[in-house]
Amino acid sequence: MERIGDDMMFEEILSRLPAKVVCQFKCVCKQWCYELSTPKFVLIHTRRLSNLLQKKLLSLNEHTIVVDDIVSGNLEVDTRKIVTFPYDVQPSRLIIIGSFNGLILLCIRRTDANELVLWNPTIRRFKLISDDYFSRYFGRHDDTGGMYVDEHNDLKVLHINCFAGAVTARVYSRHNDSWRKLSFLKGCLFGSSFYSWSHGIYSGKTIYFTVSNYWIPPGECNIVAFDVICESFSILRFPERIQVNPCQVHFLTISDRLHGIVVRYSDELTAELVKYEHDDWITVFSFTNARIVQQLDPQQRTNIIQDNKWLVTSIWGDTVEVLLCNDSFNYIQHVDSFNGPKGALFLETIVSPF
Repeated sequence: MERIGDDMMFEEILSRLPAKVVCQFKCVCKQWCYELSTPKFVLIHTRRLSNLLQKKLLSLNEHTIVVDDIVSGNLEVDTRKIVTFPYDVQPSRLIIIGSFNGLILLCIRRTDANELVLWNPTIRRFKLISDDYFSRYFGRHDDTGGMYVDEHNDLKVLHINCFAGAVTARVYSRHNDSWRKLSFLKGCLFGSSFYSWSHGIYSGKTIYFTVSNYWIPPGECNIVAFDVICESFSILRFPERIQVNPCQVHFLTISDRLHGIVVRYSDELTAELVKYEHDDWITVFSFTNARIVQQLDPQQRTNIIQDNKWLVTSIWGDTVEVLLCNDSFNYIQHVDSFNGPKGALFLETIVSPF
């Protein structure tokens, strides 16, 4: 043990253990508790976990919050566990905004004021981060956001609110425990009630959102990109071949690359998996056997694989099922992250919301 040294012990051995086991080892002695709580160890531990094919799926049901095991993209049967939210509130009043490094960002919808909570369900720690600004009503398509870590290892929470035709962007700093306002795109109409914002997905130092408007023909689907380095917004356009009305696009990351699930509602229902690469969208797989299934509760199961079938939950509440071949199954099993209003993929980490 003396020849191994502390660096080898903590950074090369203990950093490979599951999060719950690391929490148990914190009880060995004060030194271990300190070493296993340093930002350096937490960062190394989280990076090792992100390379595994084992994830967790948190789902908000009407009266319960459940967690399922996801292994290689597959939903493992008989692994469901019920978890308790730290606040006395019905899960039906919760909305998931984002998932990042084991933390879940949720909004509690209340009749008087809404609250924003950072929650790590693995270590059961949480933090209320909302301020007086959140007294406005939180709507599913009116508010969105995401999370990221800056160059100083400070966890940031991006919150976007659409109210009275205007878009307000704010960012929260875990280190400073405070909010500040950001400049948004001038002259755009994305704050209008005609536009629907997706939840943000983090990929390559950027958080991506889809902003869709299909109320006014011929309809449009835009991408709003937030650069986490310079904290600025830009607009990306989908290729015309994707801009088919009506259609919907849901972002996810596979092998740390931004992908999109495109579901078209034209003469026949079709689904397509596209990848963003070199400033262009490349078709990875096309699925002509897509169909809408009715037996699942809307938004309770977001983008999972069961029995070689991929279940994709749309922003309109439909659950679309596509059959997977061997190639598409092997590709999709490397999914890293996705989230919807009632479900999110997450890692079991020791990252603290404080």
